[in-house]
Amino acid sequence: MSSPEQVTGGPAASWAGRMSGLAGSCHPGPVVAVTTLMAALAVTAGQSAGRCVLTAAAVLTGQLSVGWCNDAFDARRDIAAGRRGKPVVDGTVGVAEVWGAAFAALALCVPLSLACGLWAGVVHLTGVAAAWAYDLRLKATAWSWAPYAVGFAALPAFVALGLPGQPWPAWWVVTAGALLGIGAHLGDVLPDIRGDLATGVRGWPHRLGPDGARLLLPVPLVAASAVLALGPAGPPGRWGVAALAVAAVVAVAGTVLGRRWERAAFAAAVTVAVVDVALLLMRGTGIA
Repeated sequence: MSSPEQVTGGPAASWAGRMSGLAGSCHPGPVVAVTTLMAALAVTAGQSAGRCVLTAAAVLTGQLSVGWCNDAFDARRDIAAGRRGKPVVDGTVGVAEVWGAAFAALALCVPLSLACGLWAGVVHLTGVAAAWAYDLRLKATAWSWAPYAVGFAALPAFVALGLPGQPWPAWWVVTAGALLGIGAHLGDVLPDIRGDLATGVRGWPHRLGPDGARLLLPVPLVAASAVLALGPAGPPGRWGVAALAVAAVVAVAGTVLGRRWERAAFAAAVTVAVVDVALLLMRGTGIA
């Protein structure tokens, strides 16, 4: 069991160590991935250079706030589950400092989002609020999937509404975003699902159980592939058809192999998600 100093931050922790701990506790992988994807989508959608930078800054601060909120709120549960490698658990940074960083990032996210346009800002902040609701309450309920669906749907909508004239996003990009969000939720929870169950977390994937979550994981991702390939006006083109076929084959293979090797299902889901991201960027010019 960790000492109290590991929850609050030991006095011996150096400034550089605390900064490193803050960087590690923001969930840097998802933060970088989502920010990079939305910046790329802003470019392919036709936003100006300045607006692309503003969009990326708004998404970055929003994702940072969500990641820090998650680690700060889950600190005691993570300690109880023995999840070493998390900065707050290891005592690299104090939980109060992580909360402070979360609220500071959120405070920056509000004006940056609204600077992209009123409706764009409202949509993006709705997605960020949904993610905070997940961290603070909905994570342990049967509705844990909903914040992911709302948050991921809001991101491409935010990019579309940031274009000149603030056009409404196409239905298919919002739908695909929501499906990607549900798939991301299943994929994010699956590696820790047994530890979560041991500490009383009962979100939607936990209620499905490890096997149920593993089998369901590729379904929303392949559905997103279908929406991205077939949703836009006009024929899907050979690349769209090929991507959809690859997503379906990989998902089926992952489900079959996952009966013996659990990692196979997760690897297949990641592969399908990469296909979805490629399709989203290919369709970027038509998102509004």
